[in-house]
Amino acid sequence: MNSNRRVVTFTVTSFILYAAFSLAASVYHFKWPVFNRINLIADVFAKDSTQLAITDSAAVIDEPAVVIEKKTAKDFTVYHLPHFINSFNTDTSTSSLTRFMQKLEDLKKGKKRKVRIGYFGDSMIESDLLTQTFRKLLQQEFSGSGVGFLPISSPTAKLRITATDNYSAGWQEENFKTSSRNNRLFLSGYLFKGNNDWVEMRDRCIRDSSASIEKYLLHGYTDVPITVNVNGKNIPVPAKVNFGKLLLEENKNPYLKLTVTDNRLPVYGISFETGSGIIVDNFSFRGISGVEFGTIDTSFLSSVAKENNYDLIILQYGVNVLFKPNDRNFNWYARMLMPVVKKLKTCFNQTDFLIVSTADRAFRYDGAYQSAVGIDSLIKVQATIAYETGSAFYNQYQTMGGHNSIVRWAEKQPSLANKDYVHPNWRGADTLAHYFFNALMRDYNKYALTSK
Repeated sequence: MNSNRRVVTFTVTSFILYAAFSLAASVYHFKWPVFNRINLIADVFAKDSTQLAITDSAAVIDEPAVVIEKKTAKDFTVYHLPHFINSFNTDTSTSSLTRFMQKLEDLKKGKKRKVRIGYFGDSMIESDLLTQTFRKLLQQEFSGSGVGFLPISSPTAKLRITATDNYSAGWQEENFKTSSRNNRLFLSGYLFKGNNDWVEMRDRCIRDSSASIEKYLLHGYTDVPITVNVNGKNIPVPAKVNFGKLLLEENKNPYLKLTVTDNRLPVYGISFETGSGIIVDNFSFRGISGVEFGTIDTSFLSSVAKENNYDLIILQYGVNVLFKPNDRNFNWYARMLMPVVKKLKTCFNQTDFLIVSTADRAFRYDGAYQSAVGIDSLIKVQATIAYETGSAFYNQYQTMGGHNSIVRWAEKQPSLANKDYVHPNWRGADTLAHYFFNALMRDYNKYALTSK
């Protein structure tokens, strides 16, 4: 009892001291940068947006700028251009994704091969928004069918229209948020284990009912062989595989039921894909900024690249970096994300990389919603990451209309964005997908023109 009283006394006393210090700091205007991050009453005192911006920037004034190295035949300033995929070449008539475009050209000429795209993002692409249209347009243009990768479950699985799933309640889930120290999470940020648990999946985006669909189990390492049941048939899963992609069945049926009886088998998900054509995997994870991939084991990533390589990896993040309305300095983000991109490029060394900037997002300033004051700074940092890592870049913010475009989209009739002034709705996502597809096709046409 005495111990409990001491804990309560310590907690209350600490709170009073912090509150008193916070009040004194606000009244007498003295600063201690470390304390600025934990000021208990910072939101009580109203400030205009200009005052806030100055105060917040003071806390990061010692964060040095990321130096942009000048390179021969490179022009960093082209990152501003809308509707344009660029690799910062001074000659803008050449393709920025030549290896990827070569593979698209192979499909166009009738060669049978898979061209796989991994589209990574946060809540801006969850429920397959943007990617469902992007996938459909690419498959219509270059062939292919199937929804690609599906995790066992996700927070928005029931909202997705390109696939349906139903699953038992016993699955054990690990992810970026709950198991940050697990270095064998998949690219989706998830891992699942089942003990007599099942999942039913149906691919709803197959355009050709006569197409033969390959259904793969993507799984992790297990010491001993494990048997899974697929549509009533037992299938052995090999042991001692760093990362495995196991063909479960190939037929015209877009439905699959998987039962896992042994929780020693890490399960990542199922992939629905045709034997040739475009495959677009949606890897959305709400609330992340992309730096989380730095925790995944390098040898595991290399195994994924070997067994399930991507011809193009697209990274679209940023909205969760803009979580404070008056932040202007994002050099810390460059220093955190740049090693992650370099690591991914090392593991996926046959893959083209494309960084997509954040879309517009707004906060309330002086009673009205406006674009975040730091959005131009963040996009410059994202472009710098692309420039320094040898990745291509696409300015989604300028493409959707630049300053205050999210406000115009939200207030448009019919609207293209939600009234949170962050997320495009399904109409806006469809618009962004068409913009992005058209930009990719312009890059493809440059390649096709010069390769003749």
